[in-house]
Amino acid sequence: MSSYEDLLKMCMKKLPKEGGEGDRFRVPKADVLIQGARTIFLNFYDTANALRRDPRHLLKFFLKELATSYEEKDKKVTFQGRFPGILINKKIELYVKNYVLCPNCGRPDTKLMKIDRIEVLKCEACGSRQAVKKVK
Repeated sequence: MSSYEDLLKMCMKKLPKEGGEGDRFRVPKADVLIQGARTIFLNFYDTANALRRDPRHLLKFFLKELATSYEEKDKKVTFQGRFPGILINKKIELYVKNYVLCPNCGRPDTKLMKIDRIEVLKCEACGSRQAVKKVK
């Protein structure tokens, strides 16, 4: 019969070598379809849910960044203009950097809240509060 230490070493060898906090959160990728002069963001609401953000806030960000108008139909968002998936994904990464990840600890466990008239990113992991630029 093996000793406790031998069993523990055997179990430790079987654990994966890599892992950690980075595996827990991945920036979602956009599923984009271009039809004529329109760009359809097929998984817009899934993206907003994965980021734990209000879809209206994310939509306002995209409208400002892309300088365009939109239509909403069947859980899809259609932007006026041709925007390749690479551009949409870069905008998602910019949104994550500015409005999702904590600037102090880098974790995605944050909430957007308003204190007075200031929009604040509050981290649930480390407790920090950081003012963020308001999306107009």
